[in-house]
Amino acid sequence: MLPVFRLIACAILALASVTVASVPVAFAQENAEIPPLPRPRPDPNNLPPAPAAPAPGTAADAIAAVTSVPQSVTLTARITQEGPSIPEGVVWRVFDSVPDAQGNMTLVAKSEESTARLDLPPGEYVVHAAYGRAQLSESLSVVPGNNEKVVDLEAGALRLNSAVTGDIPIEPTQLRFDIFTAGDEANRVLIAENLPPNDIVTLNAGTYHIVSHFGTINAVVRADLRVEAGELTDATLYHHASEVSFRLVSEEGGEAIADVEWTVKTPDGATVFTDRGAFPSTVLAEGDYLIFAKQGEKVYNREVQVVSGGSREIEVLTSVYGGA
Repeated sequence: MLPVFRLIACAILALASVTVASVPVAFAQENAEIPPLPRPRPDPNNLPPAPAAPAPGTAADAIAAVTSVPQSVTLTARITQEGPSIPEGVVWRVFDSVPDAQGNMTLVAKSEESTARLDLPPGEYVVHAAYGRAQLSESLSVVPGNNEKVVDLEAGALRLNSAVTGDIPIEPTQLRFDIFTAGDEANRVLIAENLPPNDIVTLNAGTYHIVSHFGTINAVVRADLRVEAGELTDATLYHHASEVSFRLVSEEGGEAIADVEWTVKTPDGATVFTDRGAFPSTVLAEGDYLIFAKQGEKVYNREVQVVSGGSREIEVLTSVYGGA
């Protein structure tokens, strides 16, 4: 029996040694550096859905939303750089600086207040100021914050009148004026037409070609005039012409014959005037003319010379000038 007990005891001692020895091994494994384990490969048939990609242009749209907030813009104009702001009469137009497909610039704002207060998104524009016939276009940059722009028109004014040589006044209703840019006739640009006398016209400083019409036929005089910034230029143009009226009579100073057809021609045969009646009148530049008076089937004619001066009455006598 003894050997058996000894064998069991030995087995118990052997088992205890194994158990005690296993403790340090366990701690040693916890403190040791364990190499990283490889990640398992995902199942391609069981992958989670990929996150949605951001919509194209989202960032650009966000930036555009921030930069498109309208900003305050104040526009004022002056006649000259040293002058005060113009109190009234200025018309403002603001255009996009980038032309459209047709090459036109898009109008984005308009104001008829001399001091214009607008709200515009940040960006580049072209601002146009008009004051009378004076106008100027300049670039305008709008940035976040308050924006102010002062436009110096460098403008002057012109007042026109005409008279007949010798300072003979002309009835205002018989006068009208056209204003062109200066230079060669082929390159002139019409700025204003059919202006009455004594009107004050605002223009950019510079030289202009002026045409004065006395009547509606051929009494025309031209001149180049200079407009200075900040100044009013008064100009009187002188015509070599006369206002004439016609009468067909059987004797000098006699009663005018009614229902007469009148034609006035130049020596080269050009017709400059036609009318029907007993007392027609017109304005003719000085020179030679041929007058025809048709009454019924008869035509009477007379050669006349028109000289510069006041009104003149021309009689055609049936007893002197004959009839065809």
